[in-house]
Parts: sequence; structure tokens; C-alpha cells
Amino acid sequence: MTEPWGEPGKIRRILAGCDTWAVVGLADHPHRAAHGVARFLQRRGKRIVPVHPDAEPVLGEQGYPTLADIPFPVDCVDVFRRSEAAGRFADEAVAIGAKAVWFQLDVVDEAAYERATAAGLDVVMDRCPVIEWPASGPRAAR
Repeated sequence: MTEPWGEPGKIRRILAGCDTWAVVGLADHPHRAAHGVARFLQRRGKRIVPVHPDAEPVLGEQGYPTLADIPFPVDCVDVFRRSEAAGRFADEAVAIGAKAVWFQLDVVDEAAYERATAAGLDVVMDRCPVIEWPASGPRAAR
């Protein structure tokens, strides 16, 4: 049985329907996983928005220190933080009106999942969009 946070329909909905992805933890460090995932998403037509205290530009996109500082709508908040710090970003995703939250591999916070889901967001945890894309991304075989 698939956990509710790994439900394939939800994954498809996020990958196909979310165009602007705020990537929490994305800095200009090409060797880090956040950088590789952001580059992958960008190459598939998604707009990425770096969210990091340094607010540096990454992959040609202006960075912001917090989700609340982003001056335009965000569809998905992609979280590259440890589980114990991740729930805060789910709450911030709700506050900024995002449609979805994606917690990367090994990031699980069931209480945050419940709060964000109750607020109407799609939430995926312990998954990576790069891994999920072939089976669930736009134009994937169904």
C-alpha cells in the first residue's frame, strides 16, 4: 500500500500542474541535490525560485531569503531541509497560497502533511521529482 503522501495521482497533479517551484534550500552549489533537481525542473519548463537565507541568484533566477519574500505566486514549495525543520515550510506554503508542498527524499513530517492537506494543498513526502518524472510527469505513459 502506498502512503497517502506518495499517491501517484497527487504526484502527477503536482508535476503536470505546478509551473513555479520555490526550492527551499537552493543555493549556488552545483554538487548539492537541490541544485540538480532545480536544474532538472527548469529544463522541463518549470520556473524555479531559489529560497535560501543568502538570497543569491541560482540557475539564472533571483533568490529570496524566505517564501514570504517572493513577490509573485508560487505553485509548489519543494523542501530540501531535514524533517525536523521541514514542517515550518509547509506552514509557510499554506500562508503564501501555494497549491502544493513536496518534501524530498528522507523528509517526512506527518503532522505537517496533515496541516497542509487540511488547508487544501497537495503534499508529497519522501519522493524526488527527478525519480517520479518518468512515470508521472507530463506526457508520461499512463
